Amino acid sequence: MKIFKIIIFSFMLLIFLSSCEKDKEIDQEKPTIDLSIQGAFPVNCDTIYFGEISTLKVLFTDNVELGSFSIDIHHNFDHHSHSTEVTECNLDPVKEPVNPYVFIQDYDIPEGLTEYETNLEINILSTENSVLLDEGDYHFFISLTDKEGWSTQKGLSIKMLHR
Repeated sequence: MKIFKIIIFSFMLLIFLSSCEKDKEIDQEKPTIDLSIQGAFPVNCDTIYFGEISTLKVLFTDNVELGSFSIDIHHNFDHHSHSTEVTECNLDPVKEPVNPYVFIQDYDIPEGLTEYETNLEINILSTENSVLLDEGDYHFFISLTDKEGWSTQKGLSIKMLHR
């Protein structure tokens, strides 16, 4: 009887261990934002013109799967910093905003991709309520998140001007 119990126990242990699902490998890498591709836009110190369409061209990559990205364009008239770039841009004198341009938008990346090159057209308005928007120093902030929730950011200094 003792041998029978050992055989049954061993058999049940074998079934239990073989039925356990292998642990899924955990993604521990942040996605990347690549501005070194041919025709990347914007890059640090670029100029964007009010009343025109600008095309965001950036390469996003991840080791497992991309998720979404967001764009935040806001004034830098007070010279605050969250730039991620080494290059310093020439800044205008500090000023108070009167009618600054603001753009904040989230975008989904198609499922299953580990690489995605944007070709996103952004219509840069020149007025708000028939009043010209303030030109000068702005930040173009890109945030990229992968499916696991890891994120990375690029903070670019740009000029926004009227032609």
